[in-house]
Amino acid sequence: MTARTEQSPSTIRLADYRAPAWRVESAELVFDLDIESTELQARLRLRADPAQHEPLRLDGEGLELLAIGLDGQPLAPDHYRYADGVLQVEGARDGSVLETRVRLRPAANTALEGLYLSGSREAGFLLTQCEAQGFRHITFFPDRPDVLSNYTVTLRADRARFPVLLAGGNPDGAGELPDGRHWARFVDPHPKPSYLFALVAGRLERIERDYRTADGRAVKLVIWSEANVIDRCHYAMDALERAMRWDEETYGRNYDLDVFHVVATHDFNMGAMENKGLNIFNAKYLLADPDSTTDDEYRAVEAVIAHEYFHNWSGNRVTCRDWFQLSLKEGLTVFREQQFSADMNSPPLKRIEDVALLRRAQFPEDAGPLAHPVRPAQYSEINNFYTATVYEKGSELVRMLAGRLGREGFRRGMDRYFAQNDGRAATLEDFLAALGEANGIDLAPYLAWYAQAGTPRLHAGGHYDAGQRSYTLTLQQHTAPGAGQPDKRPLPIPVKLALFGSDGRMLPLHMDGQTSETEAVVVLDQARQSFVFGQLDQPPVPSLLRGFSAPVILQYDYRPDELALLLMHDADGFNRWEAGQQLAQRAYDALRDGAADDAVRAWSEALAALFQDSALDPALLADLLTPPGEIELAERETGVDPARIHALRQQLQRRLAERIGAAALRQRYEVLAAPAAFALDAASQARRRLKRRVLELLALLDPEAAQPLAQRQYEQADGMTDRLAALGVLVRHAAPAAADALAHYRARYADNALALDKWFAVQAQLPGEPALAHVQALEDDPAFTLKNPNRVQSLLGSFARGNPSGFHRADGAGYRWLAQRLVALDALNPQVAARLATAFNGWQRLEPARRAAARAALDALAAQPLSRNLAEIVGNMLKD
Repeated sequence: MTARTEQSPSTIRLADYRAPAWRVESAELVFDLDIESTELQARLRLRADPAQHEPLRLDGEGLELLAIGLDGQPLAPDHYRYADGVLQVEGARDGSVLETRVRLRPAANTALEGLYLSGSREAGFLLTQCEAQGFRHITFFPDRPDVLSNYTVTLRADRARFPVLLAGGNPDGAGELPDGRHWARFVDPHPKPSYLFALVAGRLERIERDYRTADGRAVKLVIWSEANVIDRCHYAMDALERAMRWDEETYGRNYDLDVFHVVATHDFNMGAMENKGLNIFNAKYLLADPDSTTDDEYRAVEAVIAHEYFHNWSGNRVTCRDWFQLSLKEGLTVFREQQFSADMNSPPLKRIEDVALLRRAQFPEDAGPLAHPVRPAQYSEINNFYTATVYEKGSELVRMLAGRLGREGFRRGMDRYFAQNDGRAATLEDFLAALGEANGIDLAPYLAWYAQAGTPRLHAGGHYDAGQRSYTLTLQQHTAPGAGQPDKRPLPIPVKLALFGSDGRMLPLHMDGQTSETEAVVVLDQARQSFVFGQLDQPPVPSLLRGFSAPVILQYDYRPDELALLLMHDADGFNRWEAGQQLAQRAYDALRDGAADDAVRAWSEALAALFQDSALDPALLADLLTPPGEIELAERETGVDPARIHALRQQLQRRLAERIGAAALRQRYEVLAAPAAFALDAASQARRRLKRRVLELLALLDPEAAQPLAQRQYEQADGMTDRLAALGVLVRHAAPAAADALAHYRARYADNALALDKWFAVQAQLPGEPALAHVQALEDDPAFTLKNPNRVQSLLGSFARGNPSGFHRADGAGYRWLAQRLVALDALNPQVAARLATAFNGWQRLEPARRAAARAALDALAAQPLSRNLAEIVGNMLKD
């Protein structure tokens, strides 16, 4: 494989870390902004590490160097060298001031990294994205997270074209310049790494609100967007205020600048970015209104707003020493975000949502060629490590620690962590040390979780001794070799558990001569351990890993009737759902293997009974009625045939629908569909969630009866949740009304980019072989472009990652099509291309014909000239 970039891929290793030889005490940046050509003057005050005696080397990629000087004197050409992304300067000493002037080309920057143009040349605006290594595309700098500097930023531009000028920090002056130009200056009093630098310039509108922090600081909250969507920013403002108040109350963290800016853009590679004082958001996680935003998207907006705000402390005030510590900020902040979302909504439903995502995204990553530890030992392209392992599994590790310490103990530990590391670039060792010191506990054994790739399997078995009236629970753990780690050591695995009697009651726990109430946590920290519970008059049914207390795969030989008992009676909402998921998996296995249908009957009968329970939360019922997805079911297979998995899952759902009955489904649907004023409260969202699931089951059982209901729901919907649910049913079942509904939707939302993304996505998820031709036709739609990451993900991503039976065609056409699109996309935006290429993950586990076709497509892709980003992903895919 060859790389199109100037630099060849090189391996960066954690073991090779050295403190920076040069730091930047202060950075004064002056931008003369223009869409086609921007000039930047940088003045860096340098500090040298006297112990290293290294020449000054600064990162810089794709920069046109116009001038360079040191300590007030221009540098002769033989005193510096700029090549292969590095500027080396002779003669620098501790306290020197380096001045450079460079030219940037924002409009030509399709990679959306560094300084670039969002939107059209006529109406778009300029903005930056610097995490992880985008700042080196802006100016010469030691572009690493352990170099913290004080920034003073001056922006100069044409006032008519760029009336709004924003940068991180506090405003520190503004004024007029000749020829219709103006300037604005911003000073950040908090030292920060270069990846947190940000600026925005253009024609934007705003909404604002005054906020007073718990420690008395007056803060101006401002959200900016293009004028046509500014009215869709109010929900985000409310969510921001909720997040700020929650962080004050839960963690004692107050905001620390005079202004907090948030900007929405439709052209962004990530979800959002926590730049200090100037957060930049992908518009899909900021804009919201009932007509174009689903209930799930409302919760996502609230969560991402909170996530980026929480980074102000867990990421900005305390940053990571190097990119190997990425989960120190991301895993920790995802955990804080999940806590917040649970408090704002439903804790059981939030836990179900988080674990479902972990299993759908991270478990397959752990099991495939892209497996890596939460803290990898090495990398070639850091942008490829913004993964589910770093984020979601990283969050689960923090959750384990929080569970080990308890609410008060975890708060004590977090207070110490922030106090000890404020203004520093920290490591995972610093984090665990602070938590442990605050509670008198050695948490060093948990570092093994961060170092080992793969998902541990927790094997559990139980034995009841009637004579002793005791129950022995034996736990064993095993993590398969892989990812360059042939031997995996035992990990500390906290297992929260309860025992149930045959009548569905939780039993008191008597262990080691002590009695807890009805729930306990045992820690498995060896390969095998046993735990004995006494004073039991009957064999209990264990409820294990309650609340999903550790990110493992549980294997326990439950009987179907035992899982049905937990599904009916477990007080832990997550474990109730988990019992249903395990029972559904057993039912799937029975259908696949042609075995006795005890599990199918137990699953469907338990859910049919719960369907009649009017006291059950409708949102939880909707989740209980949903079996594991095709991606999760594929993890149970060898020689994966996605078309067969899809067919079997459909059959399983039809069996459930048959047991509930068409009449009961239709009756429940009509009750849920009764007219009601649109609202975003939990009860209204729960009603819509269950209505969607009931309609889907009815469509599987009786399409002719369900399709008119879906058509009516589409036509009468007063919000996007109901409208999109109905459209999905019409499209997936090829209803006669589908074409008209799609045409109506396309016309209605022609000028709404985020709503139009959903139109592409719902069609890309049409199951089976016809999907590819449909996707190829949609590529010709005038609204489709490879230049917009959201649009790429809505069509290509929804098909390749979210439609297994459509993408994994037996003839390999889906693989060849994606490989071709990746080459074209890579030329525009390597980060997006690399993320999309992960759709090939797991190809080695496909049945032989599909496996051979996927391998051929990857080989052909690897033979192309690829970016460093995509080359690394493809190379890892092809490793044995």
